[in-house]
Amino acid sequence: MMMLQNIQIRDGEYTKTIYTLIKEQRYSEAVQILNHILDAYPSMTSRAALSLLAYCYFYMQDFVNAANCYEHLTMLFPEVEDYRLYYAQSLYQALMNMDTKPTDGFEKMQFLLGQNPFPPETFGNLLLLYCKYEYYHLAADVLAENAHLTYKYLTPHLFDFLDALITQQTSPSEAYRKFDELGSRHIELLRKLTKVVQEARQNHDDDQVKNAVNEYEEVLERYIPVLMAQAKIYWDLENYSQVEKIFRKSVEFCNESDVWKLNVAHVLFMQENKFKEATGFYEPIVKKNYDNILNVSAIVLANLCVSYIMTSQNEEAEELMRKIEKEEEQLAYEDPDKKIYHLCIVNLVIGTLYCAKGNYEFGISRVIKSLEPYNKKLGTDTWYYAKRCFLSLIENLAKHMITVKDSVIQECIQFLEHCEVYGRNVKTLIEQPLEEMAMHPGKNTVTYESRLAKALLLQIQQM
Repeated sequence: MMMLQNIQIRDGEYTKTIYTLIKEQRYSEAVQILNHILDAYPSMTSRAALSLLAYCYFYMQDFVNAANCYEHLTMLFPEVEDYRLYYAQSLYQALMNMDTKPTDGFEKMQFLLGQNPFPPETFGNLLLLYCKYEYYHLAADVLAENAHLTYKYLTPHLFDFLDALITQQTSPSEAYRKFDELGSRHIELLRKLTKVVQEARQNHDDDQVKNAVNEYEEVLERYIPVLMAQAKIYWDLENYSQVEKIFRKSVEFCNESDVWKLNVAHVLFMQENKFKEATGFYEPIVKKNYDNILNVSAIVLANLCVSYIMTSQNEEAEELMRKIEKEEEQLAYEDPDKKIYHLCIVNLVIGTLYCAKGNYEFGISRVIKSLEPYNKKLGTDTWYYAKRCFLSLIENLAKHMITVKDSVIQECIQFLEHCEVYGRNVKTLIEQPLEEMAMHPGKNTVTYESRLAKALLLQIQQM
């Protein structure tokens, strides 16, 4: 008999137990058992166990692990086309859901594109990924080099969408017009389908209702990325009021979409005078996942905490931070080597907010707290946001616009000395593919930049 975290399995009942757990959508428990089986018998790679593990990871939305499993399966069983398809889907989702630009993964998509036959979605997905991470020149090159695939593997909608995205780089106004036309076609179709659904319900035609609702959802799924791309043109110009107007025009169709609600929350938050309204959009997203709060994006949690603070709901902010801290502690106990950044990012955002408002004493203390312990919290992204606060402090001190206690300067110097020690192997910039000039490796470290910042602070202290 095997026991794994309160799961008892009798000998000979592994298969039955695993399939029962999957049927009941208890994927995390099934993953424990499957990983135990694969670890216990490393010389015997079970196709069934690996395939089920990949399936569970996919439905847990752990697309990185799903892609790794399916990649292994495609290597072991290259003749099975379904594994290539599932690998392509998992890899696409893993890359699409990253918070920062991926430094690898594209070559794996290109490898799949070279297979015969290749998964049909791969061509369009690779183009979408290039556009999402703003490698528009690579998207344009792929389109030019594979013109023969365009009409075979791209729907007219996807072709028009990609064309507008690439046009955006040379003519934002022309791209906006293209997105507007594409969006208008979708809105017209959504209104027609709404009417079809209403009439079918009046006629008690359940089959027609079902078909029309399915088609409506498919059109809506295609429309939302068009809407977001159109809004992004004004977002990049920091014209947030115009972005809000674009979203309000679409409320009739999109008010049930989590993607739409999340982006509305972001644009309200960025206007800095609508924190109460932003809270109304962020809260349902967080409460929906409250029992697994680390599944919520760290920036969403951070923005909700700031919105609470800016509307004098400090108790709610503290309660949310305690919840995050508790879950992080539990996860750290279960997996001591795993790096977790949620509470760190929340503290960073709050610290940045106070620094921006001129309260450096409290803001800097929050930033310092956010990176403790340094061996787990100091990374490329966290350093980027932390150093902005320190550089802002240094600039304002140099201009004699503010004064701070000597104890604050000493706290900053001590923090930077810790960053010197722990930042030797932490890059300050992730070099992007096809960069013309590489940065000197000795200067591309947190250690180097923290020494510079410390030298500036010491210089100011002696003035």
